[in-house]
Amino acid sequence: MPRVKAGTTRRARHKAILKTTKGHRAARSRRYRVAKESMLHALDYATRHRKLKKRQNRALAITRINAAAREHGLTYSTLINALKKADITLDRKSLAELAIRQPAAFAKVVETAKAEF
Repeated sequence: MPRVKAGTTRRARHKAILKTTKGHRAARSRRYRVAKESMLHALDYATRHRKLKKRQNRALAITRINAAAREHGLTYSTLINALKKADITLDRKSLAELAIRQPAAFAKVVETAKAEF
């Protein structure tokens, strides 16, 4: 079987990786070996931070709900408990959006929850 040199394939592979690392600094965007390592780390960070973003957004929503609930004389935990007892199934993201963008609607939700509590 004849020997096949990697010329065209190798060039395509290198170009693809260098294209991926285009915005990276210095040798990370110019030298193949360094760029490949940089790309692998970047992909790893991206995967990890997709999970972390969800966690941070939920924590932010909880903080916002707690602040808005305290204005109405409740804590976050008592509000969530009252909402469950009142059979109001709003997720935390929606509650946080209501608290920020439509305080009057949030106040009505809180009043409904208080009545059941």
